[in-house]
Amino acid sequence: MKDRHYYKARWLLYLALILNYNFCFSQGRNYVWLLGHHYSSTSAEGRINFTQNSYNILSEQRVIPFMDTEGNISDENGNILMSSNGIFIADATGDTMLGGGGLNPGQVVDDFKDNGLPMPYANLFLPMPNDSNKYILFHQVLDYTTNNVPNIYYSIVDISLNGGLGQVISKNNIALSGSFGGGITACKHGNGRDWWVIAVSYDGSLLHEFLLTPNGVNYIGVQNLSLQPTWGWGGQPVFSPDGEKFAFRNGYVSGMSWYMYMNLMHFDRCTGDFVLDTVINYSDSTIGYGTMFSPDSRYLYFSTSEHIYQVDTDAPNIAATFQTVATNDIFLSAPPVFYTNFYLMYLAANGKIYITSTSGVLDLHEMDYPDSAGIACTVNLHNIHLPCFNVGTVPNHPNYYLGRKIGSVCDSLTSLTPSPSPLERGITISPNPNNGNFKIMYLLPQNQKGKLEIFDINGRAVYSQNLPPWSTLQSVSLPKLSNGVYLCSITSNSQRVNKKLVIYHE
Repeated sequence: MKDRHYYKARWLLYLALILNYNFCFSQGRNYVWLLGHHYSSTSAEGRINFTQNSYNILSEQRVIPFMDTEGNISDENGNILMSSNGIFIADATGDTMLGGGGLNPGQVVDDFKDNGLPMPYANLFLPMPNDSNKYILFHQVLDYTTNNVPNIYYSIVDISLNGGLGQVISKNNIALSGSFGGGITACKHGNGRDWWVIAVSYDGSLLHEFLLTPNGVNYIGVQNLSLQPTWGWGGQPVFSPDGEKFAFRNGYVSGMSWYMYMNLMHFDRCTGDFVLDTVINYSDSTIGYGTMFSPDSRYLYFSTSEHIYQVDTDAPNIAATFQTVATNDIFLSAPPVFYTNFYLMYLAANGKIYITSTSGVLDLHEMDYPDSAGIACTVNLHNIHLPCFNVGTVPNHPNYYLGRKIGSVCDSLTSLTPSPSPLERGITISPNPNNGNFKIMYLLPQNQKGKLEIFDINGRAVYSQNLPPWSTLQSVSLPKLSNGVYLCSITSNSQRVNKKLVIYHE
């Protein structure tokens, strides 16, 4: 007669066959924020890894430093693949990728080679459509002679080379020459495969469009929205997470005063057409750059060094909703002593917005509830302390998970097999939940809440929990349940995904 150890071994084998566990938690391409510049030969750097509604701040040593310019991209599991500070491309180790040196030719690169370019949104990584091994970096650099950006460059990385650390196989290709302002942004095409890439003219009056397809980079043309040309365009051009809206700012200086304008427009993801909606004059005599939409794409935030403003982009009269949601104080981040003003904004994977400062400081500002109107968005001044000095750095992350525009003309024109929706990518459960305690990883549809339910073999719900938008991880502690097979189900936005789990108490 076989003993209990035999049956226990058979039962564990049965568990493994049913659950087919994958301990590599699925996270996302936009889960890493690299921080820190080389203010001394022994300075530390850092990073923030975002999970669920929180984050994990780490101190680290790496070769690549950052100032304003940071492009990076991770794999689907949240592991950093590559990054660039505008001077060179680094691999996952933080050191120069094979072939990654010599980026952005010019004197400015030579002057800032020790810390990275001081240009907001000056580069951007995108996955190459229909080629899982290739990534493309769009990048730009200022020219001292003309005081503008003369070229939009792109470089191509094959991540399968050099033992999986990647190699730059084509570099400093000119997509277009002209006179551009600082800043590049991107939005997924309505077909769910290609990418629109946008650059703004130096005077802020024109929008240049590129389309990244499996055939490469194509210049589509320029749109003139009859905006008032302004001297010295500057800002952080951004799309809303749903891809339906676009915002950028321009302005000019007169004497000791800055005159700033926020331009808000609608965007057609199929045709690439922009339609101007509202121009907001928010001049408060100080310069501003930071611009970001809320996770639900409703509220637009923009700042000067002293104030953060909000407008409701869904309101009939958008300009009438203009209000101040935060005013800076005189906090000094030390040592050394620098003022934590407002600079660039970053919508992180946890659904919060983070705000950097112009100087090398040890603190970040954090907005807790950007989907809320007015001061209910809750801006916490300099409440996040960093292990390293950060000079304005934010990653340039478009919405990598924006899907095709279902029912649109461009959706019907593509022969693509629809990419899996976030929930269709499945659920990961770990460890073996034989005692009822486990972690569950998932990816909800963009900006959508979810619900976790567990059912017994008779279809009776034995556990239920709401899942907040942007969350990806939950720790579950089930009540005492009988041994048996259960169904774990997550529902969100009319989608449902299931996974079996087995409870076994010795």
